Amino acid sequence: MKLKFLKGGQPDYVFIGLLALIVTFGLVMLTSASSDLAREKFGDSYYYLAHQALYGLLPGLVGFMIGALLYYRQWEKYAMPLLCVGLFFLVVVFTPLGFHAKGGDRWVSVGAFSFQPAELLKLFFFMYLAAWISKSQIRGKSFKDGFFPFLILVGGVMLLLLLQPATTTAALIFGASVLTYFTAGARIRFLVASVLVVAVGLSVVIYFSPYRLSRVMTFLNPDRDVAGASYHINQALLAIGSGGITGVGFGKSTTKLHYLPEPIGDSIFAVIGEELGFIGAITFIFLFFSLIWRGMMIARKAPDGFSRLLVTGFISVMGLQAFVNIAAISGIMPLTGVPLPFVSYGGTALAVFLTMSGIVVNISRYSR
Repeated sequence: MKLKFLKGGQPDYVFIGLLALIVTFGLVMLTSASSDLAREKFGDSYYYLAHQALYGLLPGLVGFMIGALLYYRQWEKYAMPLLCVGLFFLVVVFTPLGFHAKGGDRWVSVGAFSFQPAELLKLFFFMYLAAWISKSQIRGKSFKDGFFPFLILVGGVMLLLLLQPATTTAALIFGASVLTYFTAGARIRFLVASVLVVAVGLSVVIYFSPYRLSRVMTFLNPDRDVAGASYHINQALLAIGSGGITGVGFGKSTTKLHYLPEPIGDSIFAVIGEELGFIGAITFIFLFFSLIWRGMMIARKAPDGFSRLLVTGFISVMGLQAFVNIAAISGIMPLTGVPLPFVSYGGTALAVFLTMSGIVVNISRYSR
C-alpha cells in the first residue's frame, strides 16, 4: 500500500475553527453531565471524561490528522476493502465477540477494547458510495441500471443494522445516502419512490416491534405512561423547560443524576438546555448549523465528483444525526437513542466523526 501525502492549498480554517469549538464545547458539557454520575459509580468525577479523551478524542485526533494530510483520492482506491471490513464487523456483533447491551447487539469487544461497528460503517460506507456513484455516472440512467443497484447496496446495509437492532442508524444512513445520490444527478422520481418504500418498510418494522411501537405511541401521547414509556421524554422536556432563557448555571442541573435517563448519551442536549438555557442551546445549534453549511460549501467547490460526493455523505450524516437527536430529545419526533455528534459520550462515534472531518479538511485544500 503506497500512501500519498500531496501538497494542496490552504485548508478551510473556518471549518476547522467551528469544529474545534464544537468538540471543546462537547467535552466541557460532558464533564458537567457526567461528573455526578461518575463520582457515584466509580468514585472519580472525571471517569467518563478521561474515557472519552482516551478512546474517542485521542484516536479521533489521529484520524483527523491522517484524513487532513492524506491525499483524498487514496480513499477511493481502498473503498471496497474498507467497506468489507465495516460489513465484517457488522456481522461480528452476532458472534461471541459481540455483546448485548441496552437492548441490542451493537458492540464488539476485543479484550478491554470495545467499539460500535455501526459507527465505523458510516465512515467506510460513504467512502464506497462516493467511489461507486462517481464511477457509475448515474445521471440519466434507468431504474434497472442505476437506481436498483443503489437500493440493493443501501438495503443490504440497512438490513444488517435492523437486525442489531439499530433502526435509527439504518434510517440515517439511508437518508444521507439518498442526499448523496441526489447530488450526483439521480432522477427525482426514483428518490421519491425510494423514500416512500423505506417509510412503509420502517413503519411495518415498527408496528411489529413492541419497543419501537412504544416509542412512537409515547411520542403521540406523552402522558399515557408517565412512570414507564413516557418517563424519558417527560424528564428531558422538564430539564429543557427548567433552563429558561439563561439556564440554571453550568454544572447545576438537578435532573442529570437520578431523573434524566442517559444524561451523557442521547439526552445530553437536555442537560445543555437546562444548564445553559435557551441562549446556550440555540448558540450550540447555530454553531453546528454553521459547520454543516461550511461543509456543504466545501462539497460545492470540491475538485471532482468523488470528493464532492464524499463530503456530501459525511456532512449529511453528521447533520441528520444532530437534527434527529435534538428533535427527539425536544419532543419534536420519537426518541431514537442516537448520540449527539461530537458531544455525547461514545468514543467510536467521536473518533469516526473527527476522521470524517479530517478528510473534509483535506478536500478543502484542493477546492476550486
